[in-house]
Amino acid sequence: MANLKDIQRQIRSVTNTQKTTRAMKLVSTAKLRRAEELAKRSRLYAGKMNQVIAEIAGRIQCNKIGGIDNRCFVEIENPKMIDIIFVTADKGLCGGFNIQTIKAVKKLIKEYKSKNVKVRLRGIGKKGTEFFKYNEVEIFDSVVDLSSKPDKDRSDEFIKTSLEDYKDGKIDGLHIIYNGYKNMITQELHVDRILPVDTRGFNCENAEKSLLEIEAQDEEYMLDSLINRYIQYAMYYALIDSVAAEHASRMQAMDTATNNAQDMVKNLNIEFNKARQAAITTELIEIISGVESMK
Repeated sequence: MANLKDIQRQIRSVTNTQKTTRAMKLVSTAKLRRAEELAKRSRLYAGKMNQVIAEIAGRIQCNKIGGIDNRCFVEIENPKMIDIIFVTADKGLCGGFNIQTIKAVKKLIKEYKSKNVKVRLRGIGKKGTEFFKYNEVEIFDSVVDLSSKPDKDRSDEFIKTSLEDYKDGKIDGLHIIYNGYKNMITQELHVDRILPVDTRGFNCENAEKSLLEIEAQDEEYMLDSLINRYIQYAMYYALIDSVAAEHASRMQAMDTATNNAQDMVKNLNIEFNKARQAAITTELIEIISGVESMK
């Protein structure tokens, strides 16, 4: 039978842990409300921007002889080097949030290496960066304190390297991998190819029906300007969506931990009562035995 003091010590330890996990759940719940609202608004903006780019690119693709000559829209058949940007959290205690992203990155790296394509790995978030460094996977560059606090200026500065290198022909593709927010209990893994922009879905009939009033000579200029904003916002949106998913995942993980701690305290109390009852019974037997021996 376990010592009563040891059981009491365990009960206090688990109770303190339960208080911590409950507090972390409340903090994540409060942060999630703000992040969720921002993610919803950003999703609408991103959708509209994608629609405008698709319309302009579709018009050029369908109406201009030779199609689009902007490298951001040209499908590269034999890429030599691509960039993979991943977004993970700076902190743990959020269930399988980080490991899902890491597994997706590893899978994509393996896929490209099997095709003899070099990969430049760029990391956002302490957890993912530490994992790959520990496993001796080369990281081109990384940044911390950005996934937990998305900032548009820092986000634009980070994605700028990949965008310029793509336009200069140093890389032939860009992927962004992150775990996004779907609802309070579910996250959605995104493995998005940002560059080159997929033109297979362009419909010439829809392009002709476009309501955008843009002069033909301005279409190329507008497209080039919009593609920069598109890439920048794709990065920023990934950060916003990821931080909302992180808080949701942590809230769920801490809720589960709190409930488990409560069950553990209940079981420890039962064990404590049994041990105390056994100790009292033993003492009574000793007293009775002593009295009987004195007769």
